[in-house]
Amino acid sequence: MDERDIVTDDGRTLHAYDRGGGARVVLWHHGTPNIGTPPRPLYAAADRLGLRLIGYDRPGYGGSTPLPGRDVASAARDAAAVADALGVESFAVIGHSGGGPHALACAALLPDRVTAAVSVSGLSPRHDETWFDGMGPAGVAGLRAAIAGRAVKEAHEAVDAAPDFTPADWAALAGEWGWFGEVVEPAVATGPGPLIDDDLAYVHPWGFDPAAIKAPVLLVHGADDLVVPAAHARDLVPGAESWIVAGAGHISVLPETAVRALEWLAVRT
Repeated sequence: MDERDIVTDDGRTLHAYDRGGGARVVLWHHGTPNIGTPPRPLYAAADRLGLRLIGYDRPGYGGSTPLPGRDVASAARDAAAVADALGVESFAVIGHSGGGPHALACAALLPDRVTAAVSVSGLSPRHDETWFDGMGPAGVAGLRAAIAGRAVKEAHEAVDAAPDFTPADWAALAGEWGWFGEVVEPAVATGPGPLIDDDLAYVHPWGFDPAAIKAPVLLVHGADDLVVPAAHARDLVPGAESWIVAGAGHISVLPETAVRALEWLAVRT
């Protein structure tokens, strides 16, 4: 894994990751709170498919400069800056959890560069109270705090809360997807600031319309997901392919689908 710091036009630093030498490129968008290292459980499949995996830490995470007040749409500008610095013209995108909206931002706002997009366990834009239906208590409390504003969200994050994981999620984390521990720990090492920025971005206008995406889109979701209910995938991108996996949760959907989703992208990259 090669790592480098990229300086954007407005003087910020984005810490980027680059693995593999394939001509076809997939950009990974990480969840909340993670750093942007592409997932180790996908390396073997990426090598088999001849894919180059790249990623970056969203502002405030890892080695990237904070950008308070950022919206989801800002990911398109940052992804383009990373791709430019790495000599990449066109690429596919994939994101998990909070990375899903940021992947869709790239597909919507970089139509001449993004060939296809996958959102796994991803949020939809907030609309009415039904947005919370099926969401676990930790998620509801955290996102309602974000709706109330930064000060309320900061106070909320001072209190620890267990994630809304299912038993299947915990089992998945005991296997190869325990890799998440490697990207969560450095993401929270400097405090909750970037997580707060993420959640504020999720509950406020995203800055783009997912319905405007023209590239092929795949939406993957666990039917039993309590962190982001599967209803968030419904009608998110009209005409998108959808895999709703029975019995799977927020993390446990990945062992069943992540490699297949990468294969789906490979033929569209």
